[in-house]
This record gives sequence, structure tokens and C-alpha cells, in this order.
Amino acid sequence: MKYRSLLIFGPPGAGKGTLGRALSVASGHYHLSSGEVFRGLAPESPGGKLYHTHAHEGRLVPDDVTLQVWHQYVEGLVATNRYFPHKQLLLLDGIPRTAAQAKMIEAYVEISHVVVLDVAKVEVLVQRMTRRAGIEGRRDDTENTIATRMRVYEEETKAILKHYAPPLITHVNGDQRPIEVLRDVLVKLSSHL
Repeated sequence: MKYRSLLIFGPPGAGKGTLGRALSVASGHYHLSSGEVFRGLAPESPGGKLYHTHAHEGRLVPDDVTLQVWHQYVEGLVATNRYFPHKQLLLLDGIPRTAAQAKMIEAYVEISHVVVLDVAKVEVLVQRMTRRAGIEGRRDDTENTIATRMRVYEEETKAILKHYAPPLITHVNGDQRPIEVLRDVLVKLSSHL
């Protein structure tokens, strides 16, 4: 069975996680941040070592490893009754991040829609990530990695949108306050949620 999914897409710091958590509360669907999955890996585990090495440099984990870890995690959610695929959409944040991942993930998910958070100024994204690093202590939001993450997004991740048909994509102004972003998504996507 494929998991019916809504992708939350945008550059680092656009507010994907914030929107995903808010949508989960508002709609009862399951928000899954691939970043949280990877950051939660035990540093001494094979996947954890790989993730922490790549994240420290602002690079992406190899596609096959990303999909394997992600799929095992989702299967665990189903097995432990935390995610109910027959009743809930899977609100995906942070995956897919490459064209190869977009193709590979099709074996597991059926994309019902893609929400793109557009943020006009890179400075706003950098400020958000810097603030988040101070609050959450995220190693992937350090000054040394932000520039690399933004470059990876522009060169690899942004191109993923070409993989999806235009009618599946909704753009939302990510420069707004989180409550305004949530409002716009709920208004535009009420039929999907």
C-alpha cells in the first residue's frame, strides 16, 4: 500500500516544520519531518554516523540511505499505531530532496499535493536558521553549513518541483507569520485535507 502524502516544500528556514506541525494539529494528519528522523538517529549507529558526517558539512545523505531509513521509520510508525495510513495523510517535510529521491519515493507514496513555501529574501532564511540554531542547538544550522545548505537547495532540491504536474503544486507566501501561512494553506487546500 502506498501512503497518501502531501509534500511541504521550500528552502531551509522557510517554515516547513512549523507548518507541518500546525497542519497536523489542525487536520489530524501525521506530520513527518525527515530532518527530525535523521537528527534522532543514534550517533553511533551506521545511519547516525553517516547523517552526522553529512549534516556537519551541510551536505545531503546519499539517496538510497535516506529512503531506506525513512521507509523503516514510517513502517515503525504504522507498526506502533502512531500513524494510520488508511485514515491520515502523511505530511512530508524534508523529503524528497533530490530528483532521484522524488522517483524512488514513488514506490512508497502517492502524492496528493505539494505546498511550496516561497520566501523572497535569503537574509530572512538565514536569520530564521541562525535563531533556530540558538534555540534548538541544531548542528545543521550553523554559520558554516547555512551557505552550503542554501546552495544545495538551489542546485538540487528546487529542481524537484519539475517532477510534479503544475496542478499538484500550490505556492504560499512563506514570508508571513506562521498563523497566516497556516490560514492560507487551509483555505487553498481544504479539499485535500
